[in-house]
Amino acid sequence: MPVKRVMFIRPGETEWNKNGRWQGQVAVPLNAHGQTQVERLAQFLVPINLDALYSSDLRRAKDTAETIKQKTGVRLTYDQRLRERSMGEWQGLTQNEVVEWYPQEYERVLNDPENYQIPGGEARRQVADRVRAAFDDIVARGGETIGIVSHTTAIRSLLNDLVPASNPPSTFKNMSVTTIMHDGENWKIAQFDDVTHLEGMETRMMPDPDHLEHEVNES
Repeated sequence: MPVKRVMFIRPGETEWNKNGRWQGQVAVPLNAHGQTQVERLAQFLVPINLDALYSSDLRRAKDTAETIKQKTGVRLTYDQRLRERSMGEWQGLTQNEVVEWYPQEYERVLNDPENYQIPGGEARRQVADRVRAAFDDIVARGGETIGIVSHTTAIRSLLNDLVPASNPPSTFKNMSVTTIMHDGENWKIAQFDDVTHLEGMETRMMPDPDHLEHEVNES
């Protein structure tokens, strides 16, 4: 069955989210608030009847995906290509620390956000290539409605490729759902960064190193 709807799910909150630290590919688990967020989302997903769920294999994504699987019974597959951007030497730092300790490198990432490779990490273009390859493989397997648990840079890169004029936000809230629909020819945005399933619970957005100008505003 051709894929008609894809729901991109950002993981729930971690302590590093709470403290404003870039997580990259570090194995940070959900905190108690994040786990409650996931349980709210899982309950919301029960009547949707996902045909399949795919997830990044990073700890916070696995915590999220396993709870969804337990609540819904959906088939779950992990794919490391859905991981967040590797932040290399910047993993675990706050944005202010990066600006202070790596001022020249930070200027470079702002000046060439697609191609600049963070020291010891990845360029955004590298993330886009691997995530698009994973997405194409997932869609080829079929299933009318599928879920993908991934991360800010990975999701945004896919949206830029699939719906070029969509202008996705530079970052997404914890436990948000962004949905795209296929009309038989093209992908279209159905909903951006939706958190109505959280019923008013606090949710956070992490700093994005490619879209900020020295103010705290990748997970």
